Parts: sequence; structure tokens; C-alpha cells
Amino acid sequence: MKDQFPGLAGNWHYLDTGATAQKPQAVIDATVDALGRDYATVHRGVYARSAEMTLAFEAARRKVAAFLGGHEDEVVFTRGATEAINLVAQTWGVQNLKAGDRVLLSVLEHHSNIVPWQLLRERTGVEIDVCPLTEDGQIDLEAAERILTPAHKLVAFAHVSNVLGSVLHVEHAARLAHAVGAKLLIDGCQAAPRIALDVAAMHCDFYVFSAHKLYGPTGIGALWARKALLDAMPPWQGGGSMIDRVTFEKTTYAPAPQRFEAGTPMIVEALGLAAAIDWLTALGLDRAERHERDLAARLRAELGKRNDITLFGPADSVGIVSFAMDGVHPHDLGTILDEEGVAIRAGHHCAQPLMDHLGVPATARASFGIYSDDSDIEALIKGIERTRRIFG
Repeated sequence: MKDQFPGLAGNWHYLDTGATAQKPQAVIDATVDALGRDYATVHRGVYARSAEMTLAFEAARRKVAAFLGGHEDEVVFTRGATEAINLVAQTWGVQNLKAGDRVLLSVLEHHSNIVPWQLLRERTGVEIDVCPLTEDGQIDLEAAERILTPAHKLVAFAHVSNVLGSVLHVEHAARLAHAVGAKLLIDGCQAAPRIALDVAAMHCDFYVFSAHKLYGPTGIGALWARKALLDAMPPWQGGGSMIDRVTFEKTTYAPAPQRFEAGTPMIVEALGLAAAIDWLTALGLDRAERHERDLAARLRAELGKRNDITLFGPADSVGIVSFAMDGVHPHDLGTILDEEGVAIRAGHHCAQPLMDHLGVPATARASFGIYSDDSDIEALIKGIERTRRIFG
């Protein structure tokens, strides 16, 4: 498996997939071809290559829709999950939320699923509530049920925590949200690379993810939304592609999803995303989940043998293990591990409220990908042992 990833050459033990995944050669080749041999604009040209690229671009949209279990007219290409959440906040949110309405988030959310709602609060006066976690780091859905009222119009939760690896029971969250008339938005950044998705079965209303965590290129992600919601949402950026007709007196807009894709789209990136989906689905999402759960369990077992390590999150985390080492700042640990050819993430992981909840300024995080194996765990443990010898 590692031989398919040029970025892993040289026996590099890459344990930062939760931040961004390495790219298989199949994805690199697809983006190179799209940028070179096959390149042309989309939607506008009448010449053959433009028409072919347009077909490939829209085929990528269909591929994303099938990957999520939705329909192609429900998929909006964005620059990533961050932009997708901001799009919902600044269109659906501005249109539907007002002073006195409430949004429910959780303690473990990434900043990208916190700050857009705070900006909306400043604009509309909507209030934000925060759902607590269970002792093992799951979003406490029993507490969510007690918190939710008819004043809540939106629940926005992470499918998989980028720090703890805990997995949300999305169907349960959807039942709770819909019981009070609220919509459910799911941040799927950490789920999409490792869990088979079906938005219809999950009964969510919005789902977002980023391609670069899914073995695809940076600069592209997707928003899936129920068709009725997309159709009712106003555009949030103006320019080419998102229009029907423009005059100085009035502009009419294209139907969704094109209405939300102003300007020349991310053509190369969309084809790279399509290649990543092809590559990952050929391997099997069930296989990816089993593999990464097993690796996380093995690492937790190894770290659990040490009395100088504090583990965070549930025992059955998927692909992500966060921990702290007594007397060693995560940044120092990360620096020493880098000398050993091991790459981890050290910091607050864009989840500072969760760090406050855990009572630490930062954690060390090892996050696995489909290419990870036992040698990565062995190298990490060896690096931790060297760090202890250095710090005494």
C-alpha cells in the first residue's frame, strides 16, 4: 500500500492523516493529466476539449453524490468543509435564523464549526448552546435531548472528532434535532475517509467534507444538502457561472447547485477528488474503517502500558489517538519524533474549547490512514521512549 504513495518514500512514518492525507499515485496522475494533457475550461467552451472537460467535471459531481448516497443536484463544490459550513451559515442561516432562535453545537467541534455560527450570531442575534461530552469523549446525546427546545433551529455536530476519534450516532442526532423542528448539519471531514456514508440513511440535512483528508487534492470540498433546502437558499457570492441572465437593472440566478459556484470552478481539483473517491471505494470504506480502528486500538494498548501517558477519547476511537506525556510539552515530543522520522500533530488541533474541557493546552495526536501499519506504531513508541530518556 505505501508504495502507491510517493509522499511516504524514505521510510517516513506519517501519523498526521487527520490534518491532511497523503495522495496515491492514481490521484497525482489524474490531477497532472487534468492540468496538462486534458486541460480546458468548463461550461463555456464550444470546442471539443472543453465539452469533454465539462463532462468530466460534472461526472465528478455525480461521483461525490454517489459517495455520499445523495443526488448530483444536491452537491455543491466548495473550497473545503470550512467554506461549506460558512455557505450554510451565510445563506440558509441568514435567511432562516433570527434573534431568539438557537443553534446547538458540541464541546468537541472544530473551529470551522464554531466560528461561522458566532459570526451569524453577531449578524442576526441567534444564540448558541453547547452540548457536553460523555466521560469517554462522545457527544452526549442524552444531554442534547434535554437541551433541545423548539427554539433550536439547527444542530451542527462533527461525525468524527478530529481530536478524540469518537464517532457520532448521526441517526440518533437526526431524530433529536427533527423532533424539535431543527435541521442537522454534520461535519464529515474525519468520517468521509474512513466510514461508509449514506446521507439518506443518516437523515441529516447538510453534510460537508474536504477532499484533502480523503486522499484528494487541497482546495476543494463539498456541501451536500437536501434539494428543497438548496433550492430555497439565496446565492452568497456573485459572478460568472451562477447566473441565468444579467442586466444592470436585474440579475436572475442559475438553479442550485450552480447558484452557489460563482466564478471559474476548481476544475483540476474536482477531477482529483473523483480519482480519490474511485481509489478509496475500490479498496472499500469498510476495510478502511476496520484497519484504522485496529491500529488505533493497538496504539492505545501500547500507550496504556506506560504510566507517563494520559490517553483521551473513547477506547473504540476510529483512526485517531490523542495523548499527553507527563512533563513533556506536545511540541517538544513532536520535534523529537520528527528526528526519528515520525510525523504527528501537536497542538490544539483547531479545537481550543475541547482543550479547555480536557484541561490541557495541547495534545499529541497520531492519526492513521489506509496506508498506516504496525511499523508506524513501533516507530512512534520508540520515539516516545527516546523522548523520555531525554527528559528523564
